[in-house]
Amino acid sequence: MLKWTLIFLVVALVAGIFGFFNIVAAAASIAKVLFFIFLVLFIISLFAGRSRRPL
Repeated sequence: MLKWTLIFLVVALVAGIFGFFNIVAAAASIAKVLFFIFLVLFIISLFAGRSRRPL
């Protein structure tokens, strides 16, 4: 999922350079949403991993 975030971020940067502002807004918002989803899932996996006891 982090890979898709970086892809949309690069699309937003390239579109910003060429002046496609509608595409910039859409790609940047998608990248932001995917980043926060990735961040939440990462934090959940950290806490889930700590709750397990080693055998």
